[in-house]
Amino acid sequence: MTTDTANLPGTEVATGTFIDASLFMGMHADDDAVRRACKGFFVERLAASVVMSLEQVGACDALVWRYSRAEQDDYYPFMDALHTDMAIHRIGYDERDLATAMDTGALAGLCLTDRLTLGMVLSREGELVTVNPRLLERDDLPVRPPRAAGETRFPAGLERLYERSLTLRVAGGR
Repeated sequence: MTTDTANLPGTEVATGTFIDASLFMGMHADDDAVRRACKGFFVERLAASVVMSLEQVGACDALVWRYSRAEQDDYYPFMDALHTDMAIHRIGYDERDLATAMDTGALAGLCLTDRLTLGMVLSREGELVTVNPRLLERDDLPVRPPRAAGETRFPAGLERLYERSLTLRVAGGR
């Protein structure tokens, strides 16, 4: 059985602000400054939309699955609610994204995951918000960190889920 993904929700051509696993998992960073900045990004953008590659979504899951079942049970209700409440367009790479990733000289030397993520961002004329230090040290790429923030809060129900999810903490956000 083959599945035509062209008409599935979230597979439309997306542009704008892109996020990666480091930003998403940064909301659970053991470094509170990183955690607050990442959380602040999502609180401020809750009514807006962002784009995330399916690979980056999978990278979040791959990280969370390394934690205990109890930590996962505390984490996933928040993640599920945020993915439902916020317009996060989860999309796969297309041929243009792949060509850009492989043919753009500025991306040479990056690990393949970073190349693919930035290939998607570049081919769609977007910007990547990240806490990935390998990317933030580069001034020739369309990347930026989330702005520093004090402790912001999600709407009440989502904030309760977030607070519970903090039993799972990750080193530096990734």
